[in-house]
Amino acid sequence: MADKYRKQDRRLMDKMEEECGVFGIYASDGKCDVANLTYLGLHALQHRGQESAGICVNNSGELRVYKDMGLVTNIFDEEKLSDLTGEMALGHVRYSTTGSSLLANAQPLLVNSSKGDLSLAHNGNLVNSDEIRHNLEEQGTIFHSTLDTEVIAHLVARSFKDDIIEAITHSLQQIKGAFSIVAMTEDSLIAARDPYGFRPLSLGRKGDNYVVASETCTFDIIGAELIRDIEPGEMVIINEDGIESFYYSEQRPNTFCVFEFIYFARPDSIIGGQNVHLARREMGRQLAREMDVEADSVIPVPSSGIPSALGFSEESGIPYQQGILRNKYVGRTFIQPTQEIRDLKVRLKLNPIKEIIKDKKVILIDDSIVRGTTSKQIIRMVRSIGAKEVHMAISSPPVAYPCYYGMDTSRRKELIAGQKDIEGICQHIGADSLHYLSQEGLLNSINANGYGFCTACFDGEYQIETGIDKFALEK
Repeated sequence: MADKYRKQDRRLMDKMEEECGVFGIYASDGKCDVANLTYLGLHALQHRGQESAGICVNNSGELRVYKDMGLVTNIFDEEKLSDLTGEMALGHVRYSTTGSSLLANAQPLLVNSSKGDLSLAHNGNLVNSDEIRHNLEEQGTIFHSTLDTEVIAHLVARSFKDDIIEAITHSLQQIKGAFSIVAMTEDSLIAARDPYGFRPLSLGRKGDNYVVASETCTFDIIGAELIRDIEPGEMVIINEDGIESFYYSEQRPNTFCVFEFIYFARPDSIIGGQNVHLARREMGRQLAREMDVEADSVIPVPSSGIPSALGFSEESGIPYQQGILRNKYVGRTFIQPTQEIRDLKVRLKLNPIKEIIKDKKVILIDDSIVRGTTSKQIIRMVRSIGAKEVHMAISSPPVAYPCYYGMDTSRRKELIAGQKDIEGICQHIGADSLHYLSQEGLLNSINANGYGFCTACFDGEYQIETGIDKFALEK
């Protein structure tokens, strides 16, 4: 039942969700408290997954893992962290896009094989995991979870390569989809990205020690410096011999998930040399250039709409107002069946300020509309306190197609833009007008040093064949 309510609660807030965050550290000087640094790194990545978290440490070749359901701060305390000593560590926070929200699906995984112990943490989604899983089960493999990560672990264990690094390399060459992986053997920390570079992964340094993480905001938290992004198709190996990297696969056209810039990544992270907050601010400016609406104020839907609303206000000259308050202390809510109670649940989290909105023409700025539920309820609330006109402006194109690479939209019928045109969406959410940022405007707003982007959720152009008819799930 908890799983049911959790999924309902996500739909209430009507946001895309990403799958996971990963972190790893190799302490060559032997002086770092790797468990506490991993804890801090996972805390910085908490926005990427709130369902489970775990840390695995390597103490002189002995690997130990602790993981549980819930938030990082609720899982780990001083006593648990003091038991996790070692020279290497990796950590994971999870949001389930595939598989249930169960402890069996929490990461990192720790597996034993004839090649040695191996711990794995994975961010992304494999499009051929079902096929590989079926083949492995036909050969007698027993799975203990529904994770793509376990598929990778079994490929490593069954590889004909005796050396574990070669076995990992061979396994990555067999999987397809989006993945950023951090792994730990008895003597090495390993990080790798898929050949298309869908998911982020960066390399940093703290003194003589190396760190890898899904986002660079973790480096700021632990006092590390960014070295560079790990490249698509690249594997980085860190051990007592230093750091080594090579390309395990031919690089493909770079198709980085554009939603990292739109919503997923923390605003203080750097991707491809571009600060995420500044990119979102430029999206707002571009949105203002593409719109022609008279209004009294620009109001963000907190908190994801704030950077774009600031940029929109700067470009348009329409005053910026924080006209909707977000209660940051409200956690998960258990949704009741009536519309009245659903509206009240939204109001617990987002409450409009009457004195700012009454008798005003307002432009509400948000980063995306997925199902349309929250936009409809917010507009209803804003009208109920006397707004004269309510115009909705979205700093991304319409999300009309499912994502199979690690977001929680696998069915097109869940997406309002997959069922209605812009006019129909406008009528559904009750706005006076609805405006989306063009795809060209979005990409022009992101100055990411030659990155290419996956825009399949906007245009249906999938870079990797999924084996799924993208129109089959419309009905």
